[in-house]
Amino acid sequence: MRHVHEDICNEKSDTDLIRLTLQDKDYFACVIYRYEARLLRYIRRITDVALEEAEDILQEVFIKTYINLHDFDETLNFSSWIYRIARNHVISMHRKRMVRPEGWLANMDDSSLENLAGDMDIVGEVDAALLGEHLRKVINCLQDPYKEIVILRFFEEKEYKEISDIMKIPMGTVATYIRRAKNQLHKKLQKEHINTVS
Repeated sequence: MRHVHEDICNEKSDTDLIRLTLQDKDYFACVIYRYEARLLRYIRRITDVALEEAEDILQEVFIKTYINLHDFDETLNFSSWIYRIARNHVISMHRKRMVRPEGWLANMDDSSLENLAGDMDIVGEVDAALLGEHLRKVINCLQDPYKEIVILRFFEEKEYKEISDIMKIPMGTVATYIRRAKNQLHKKLQKEHINTVS
C-alpha cells in the first residue's frame, strides 16, 4: 500500500473504510488488503479456473466494487455486499461463456470437508482422506442453489443472514436449502456406504 499503512486498515471498520475511500481513493487499498485472500478463495471454490484467471476475476470484482462504492447502503453488511458482487460477476462470466462451474471442489481444503462431515454427523470409522473424496464427489453432484449454499455455509463459514444477503433470498429459504442440501448429501453418502445420522 502506498499511502495508507496496514495498521490504519486494521483499526477501521468496513463502514469507516468505505467512508474514507469515498474521500480519498488510497483507502481502497485497505478494502483490498482485508478482502483479497477471502474473495480469491471464494472465487476459486465456485469456479474451475486456474489461479491466474481467478486473480483476474478478483481484480474485476474490486474494480466493480470501487465503481459502485457510492451506492453502498451503510445499513447493510459490507462483507455480504462484496461477496454478492463477486458471485454476480462469476455468474455473469459463466453465462457469457455458457460454461457451468464444475471443478471448484479441487480448491476445497480438507478441514472444510471435515467441518461439513462433523455437521452432518457422519458416523463410523472412515478414513479421513477417503471421506474427503466421497464428500467431494457427492457435493459435486449437487445442483445449484444447493451447491452454492454448501460452499457459503460450510466452506466460507457464512451465517444465514450473510448467505441471505449474498444470494438475495430470504433467511427461511437459506435454512430450507441447507436442510435439503444436507438431506441430498446424506442420501448420496449412504449410496457410497458411508453411514450418517439423519
